[in-house]
Amino acid sequence: MKRDFGLAAAAGTELVLATSGDEKHPPENIVDGNTETFWITTGMFPQEFILRFPELIKISCVKIHCYNVRRLSIEKSTEKDPVDFEPLAKSELERSEEQLQLEEFSLDGTRATHLRFVIKSGFDHFVSVHKVTIEGTEEPT
Repeated sequence: MKRDFGLAAAAGTELVLATSGDEKHPPENIVDGNTETFWITTGMFPQEFILRFPELIKISCVKIHCYNVRRLSIEKSTEKDPVDFEPLAKSELERSEEQLQLEEFSLDGTRATHLRFVIKSGFDHFVSVHKVTIEGTEEPT
């Protein structure tokens, strides 16, 4: 059964690390399912965040809604802890004036317990991540 693992409350996905934080725009906003809330970075690059899934999943697609992100990479881990990450995808995003960027990665069944998103550069000193959606299926244990 295909599930949306990008929403923490719905699927047990946890944000386990973010390299910066702001009280008004905390990193937990990335997984609340709402594009009106967001995590804002503190102005230096790279910035990153790590999502942990409740179990090993087979990922078909990752979507990220963000603003002012220029270069982004995604890495995966299949370990119990967020270690031993391997490159998965990368993208140079196009600047979008006054609207969110939407970048979609088709991953064709990649298996992971964690995903690390690394924002390598932005179009401004500050970037924001509004929503991450991961579509996939649980792997039998």
